[in-house]
Amino acid sequence: MIAAHVGLDPAKDIDYVSSTGASVNQVELFAQGKIDAYLAFPPHPQELRARGFRNVLVSTAVDRPWSQYFCCMLFGNRDYVRNHPVATKRAMRAILKAADLCASQPALAARRLVDRGFTPRYDYALQTLNDVPYDRWREYDPEDTIRFYALRLHENGLIKSTPQQIIAENTDWRFFNELRRELKA
Repeated sequence: MIAAHVGLDPAKDIDYVSSTGASVNQVELFAQGKIDAYLAFPPHPQELRARGFRNVLVSTAVDRPWSQYFCCMLFGNRDYVRNHPVATKRAMRAILKAADLCASQPALAARRLVDRGFTPRYDYALQTLNDVPYDRWREYDPEDTIRFYALRLHENGLIKSTPQQIIAENTDWRFFNELRRELKA
């Protein structure tokens, strides 16, 4: 999606390398020049910065248009949400409160991530929490996010449904809107 947005043909202009498993270290492959670029998630960007690599092609946290939309969204199985609305709303509330904690007290959240074994490096955890705009969930429009990404996917032939079809048939903002009102900052 991002490549097509800047004028590349993702099918012709990029040679994709799929690597999974513990034996493949993308940071090392990149550092050795065996791959030219890769999609990185924390802690890899921090590791590369520490090693002197500074060229970031796209940061969805700060680069427009990507930074104007939710980077992540919560999806639920339709039957589960219908059959367990209280549990669904409680889970959403916990996730949104966690986002508020990450935004308001990133040092505390980073310490908890390290103490509970999710990541070994406090400094990388803190940098990530400071880089991600956790506090913007009240400002962003989830429907606009779905429309934006669905349109990009549709334009590139990756999905057949239109953004309007996806929104009409697969979204329900009721719980989110209720929690947005309930959890006013």
